[in-house]
Amino acid sequence: MFWQRLMWVVWPAFLMAGILDGLVFTLVDPQDLHWLGHPVTLSRLGVYTLGFLLFWCIISASGALTVLLSMSPFEINRCPLPQHERPAVCPKQTDREPPMQLEVNLHTEP
Repeated sequence: MFWQRLMWVVWPAFLMAGILDGLVFTLVDPQDLHWLGHPVTLSRLGVYTLGFLLFWCIISASGALTVLLSMSPFEINRCPLPQHERPAVCPKQTDREPPMQLEVNLHTEP
């Protein structure tokens, strides 16, 4: 399921980064760019590549956040270990006794 979700994020981000890269560099000439007051010394292809990778990372981060926020509480809180290796505090226990509950006494005696 991890690889499927990863592809849900990176493939659309790849396509959109390509489109955004084409749109941005249709309007902006890489030779006219300045960074901190100095002209960028990379070639046009280098600027195109860095722009594409930057757009891809930003769009991927947005997609990853969307996938994370769409997950159910069960998916987030489930214990990833196999049944026989799960610790006592794992929320998904079926064949063992439930973990001991810690009782807190809030009443103080004088």
